[in-house]
Amino acid sequence: MVRGKTQMKRIENATSRQVTFSKRRNGLLKKAFELSVLCDAEVALIVFSPRGKLYEFASSSMLESIERYRKHTRNNVQTAHASVEQNMQHLKEEATIMMKKIDILEETKRKLSGEGLGSCSIEELQQIEQKLERSIRSVRARKSQAYMEQVEQLKEKEKVLVAENSRLSEKYGIGPEPPTLDQRAKPRMDLHRESQPQSYGESSSSSDVETELFIGLPEARIRRISPKLN
Repeated sequence: MVRGKTQMKRIENATSRQVTFSKRRNGLLKKAFELSVLCDAEVALIVFSPRGKLYEFASSSMLESIERYRKHTRNNVQTAHASVEQNMQHLKEEATIMMKKIDILEETKRKLSGEGLGSCSIEELQQIEQKLERSIRSVRARKSQAYMEQVEQLKEKEKVLVAENSRLSEKYGIGPEPPTLDQRAKPRMDLHRESQPQSYGESSSSSDVETELFIGLPEARIRRISPKLN
């Protein structure tokens, strides 16, 4: 008959619980004895029953084993405390170094912002100026690159729109496509010629206008003009 797997939970029946305790206690004591003999190990086992009865096993001496256990525990605790203290000291040192670095960075930031320059030497001021110039060049280069990327994106978008417009024009029979951005960007060469007024000499040659002042009767004026016309 195959023995089923025992479920690890408290046995509710008191009689069954007592029987199981007795069997497993004896087996535990036997295993402790075998471990001490076969492996030459110092084994100390203490068991209290549900009613408070003591059962124990010691390969040498229970008191010596307990004292050895306490000593080992104290050493471990002291070692752990020493390790914790050492780690705390190391963390404090690292925190101090980081605070110094933060102070240096804050001071550098203030100087780059134009504050606290009174204590700076000429060499320090030149270094700050060079740093600012490099920063400005980097910012301008990045700005130009951003502009170029934006222009390229707009050109690509325009190509897509022009292609779509051409497709729709062919589909619905609409007029020619509008000029592209590059075509609109070219300078216009259309010449708008306006009519120029003729010079005074040309105007006077095409018309016979008497400009001289004449005093007298109209008939005498007509007689005076007639020889000129002839």
